[in-house]
Amino acid sequence: MADEAKPRTVDQYIEAAPPATRAKLQEMRACLRKAAPDAEETLKWGMPAFSTKRILFTYAAFKRHIGFYPTPAAIQAFAGELSQYATSAGTIRFPLDRPLPVSLIDRIASYRLRDVVENDARWM
Repeated sequence: MADEAKPRTVDQYIEAAPPATRAKLQEMRACLRKAAPDAEETLKWGMPAFSTKRILFTYAAFKRHIGFYPTPAAIQAFAGELSQYATSAGTIRFPLDRPLPVSLIDRIASYRLRDVVENDARWM
Protein backbone atom coordinates (compact mmCIF):
# COMPACT_ATOMS: atom_id res chain seq x y z
CA MET A 1 0.00 0.00 0.00
CA ALA A 2 1.40 3.40 -0.94
CA ASP A 3 1.99 5.85 1.89
CA GLU A 4 -0.73 8.17 0.65
CA ALA A 5 -3.25 5.32 0.96
CA LYS A 6 -2.41 4.59 4.59
CA PRO A 7 -4.78 6.13 7.13
CA ARG A 8 -3.34 9.16 8.88
CA THR A 9 -6.10 9.57 11.46
CA VAL A 10 -8.28 7.26 13.52
CA ASP A 11 -11.31 8.41 11.55
CA GLN A 12 -9.59 7.39 8.29
CA TYR A 13 -8.57 4.05 9.81
CA ILE A 14 -12.16 3.24 10.80
CA GLU A 15 -13.60 4.52 7.52
CA ALA A 16 -11.26 2.22 5.55
CA ALA A 17 -12.67 -0.90 7.25
CA PRO A 18 -15.53 -2.97 5.78
CA PRO A 19 -18.95 -1.77 7.03
CA ALA A 20 -19.54 -4.59 9.55
CA THR A 21 -16.03 -4.19 10.95
CA ARG A 22 -16.41 -0.41 10.98
CA ALA A 23 -19.38 -0.70 13.36
CA LYS A 24 -17.31 -2.83 15.78
CA LEU A 25 -14.41 -0.38 15.57
CA GLN A 26 -16.75 2.52 16.35
CA GLU A 27 -18.15 0.59 19.30
CA MET A 28 -14.65 -0.20 20.58
CA ARG A 29 -13.59 3.42 20.14
CA ALA A 30 -16.62 4.71 22.06
CA CYS A 31 -16.02 2.24 24.89
CA LEU A 32 -12.35 3.20 25.21
CA ARG A 33 -13.14 6.92 24.97
CA LYS A 34 -15.63 6.50 27.83
CA ALA A 35 -13.02 4.69 29.95
CA ALA A 36 -10.30 7.26 29.22
CA PRO A 37 -12.07 10.53 28.32
CA ASP A 38 -8.96 12.67 28.72
CA ALA A 39 -6.64 10.45 26.69
CA GLU A 40 -5.20 11.57 23.38
CA GLU A 41 -6.31 9.49 20.41
CA THR A 42 -3.75 8.88 17.66
CA LEU A 43 -2.39 6.17 15.41
CA LYS A 44 0.55 4.16 16.78
CA TRP A 45 2.12 1.52 14.55
CA GLY A 46 -0.75 2.10 12.11
CA MET A 47 -3.53 1.34 14.60
CA PRO A 48 -5.76 3.47 16.83
CA ALA A 49 -4.26 4.20 20.24
CA PHE A 50 -5.21 6.08 23.39
CA SER A 51 -2.42 7.71 25.39
CA THR A 52 -1.92 9.88 28.43
CA LYS A 53 1.64 10.17 29.70
CA ARG A 54 2.00 6.59 28.39
CA ILE A 55 0.23 4.54 25.75
CA LEU A 56 -2.84 3.09 27.45
CA PHE A 57 -4.09 0.70 24.79
CA THR A 58 -4.39 0.16 21.07
CA TYR A 59 -6.84 -1.77 18.92
CA ALA A 60 -6.97 -2.94 15.33
CA ALA A 61 -9.22 -4.58 12.77
CA PHE A 62 -8.44 -7.94 11.24
CA LYS A 63 -10.32 -10.23 8.89
CA ARG A 64 -12.06 -12.19 11.67
CA HIS A 65 -11.50 -10.21 14.86
CA ILE A 66 -10.80 -6.93 16.58
CA GLY A 67 -7.45 -7.04 18.34
CA PHE A 68 -7.23 -5.19 21.66
CA TYR A 69 -3.81 -4.46 23.17
CA PRO A 70 -4.10 -3.30 26.80
CA THR A 71 -0.67 -4.65 27.97
CA PRO A 72 0.18 -8.06 29.44
CA ALA A 73 -0.53 -6.94 33.03
CA ALA A 74 -4.10 -5.98 32.15
CA ILE A 75 -4.66 -9.26 30.32
CA GLN A 76 -3.31 -11.24 33.29
CA ALA A 77 -5.57 -9.33 35.67
CA PHE A 78 -8.65 -10.42 33.70
CA ALA A 79 -7.44 -13.87 32.59
CA GLY A 80 -10.43 -15.67 34.08
CA GLU A 81 -12.94 -13.49 32.30
CA LEU A 82 -10.99 -13.72 29.04
CA SER A 83 -10.98 -17.53 28.90
CA GLN A 84 -13.54 -17.57 26.08
CA TYR A 85 -11.36 -15.34 23.87
CA ALA A 86 -8.08 -16.02 22.13
CA THR A 87 -5.32 -14.19 23.95
CA SER A 88 -1.54 -13.95 23.95
CA ALA A 89 0.82 -12.05 26.21
CA GLY A 90 -0.30 -8.65 24.95
CA THR A 91 -3.35 -9.33 22.77
CA ILE A 92 -7.03 -10.09 23.14
CA ARG A 93 -8.95 -11.15 20.02
CA PHE A 94 -12.65 -10.36 19.95
CA PRO A 95 -14.33 -12.28 17.08
CA LEU A 96 -16.27 -10.16 14.60
CA ASP A 97 -19.15 -12.64 14.58
CA ARG A 98 -19.89 -12.07 18.30
CA PRO A 99 -20.94 -8.97 20.20
CA LEU A 100 -18.10 -6.99 21.75
CA PRO A 101 -18.02 -7.53 25.53
CA VAL A 102 -18.28 -3.79 26.18
CA SER A 103 -18.50 -4.08 29.97
CA LEU A 104 -15.37 -6.26 30.09
CA ILE A 105 -13.49 -3.96 27.70
CA ASP A 106 -14.45 -0.99 29.87
CA ARG A 107 -13.16 -2.71 33.02
CA ILE A 108 -9.89 -3.72 31.34
CA ALA A 109 -9.39 -0.20 29.98
CA SER A 110 -10.15 1.33 33.39
CA TYR A 111 -7.68 -1.08 35.01
CA ARG A 112 -4.96 -0.05 32.55
CA LEU A 113 -5.64 3.65 33.11
CA ARG A 114 -5.44 3.21 36.89
CA ASP A 115 -2.22 1.22 36.50
CA VAL A 116 -0.63 4.08 34.57
CA VAL A 117 -1.91 6.81 36.88
CA GLU A 118 -1.21 5.04 40.17
CA ASN A 119 1.86 2.96 39.30
CA ASP A 120 3.36 4.76 36.30
CA ALA A 121 3.04 1.41 34.50
CA ARG A 122 4.95 1.16 31.25
CA TRP A 123 3.73 0.12 27.83
CA MET A 124 4.55 -3.56 27.36
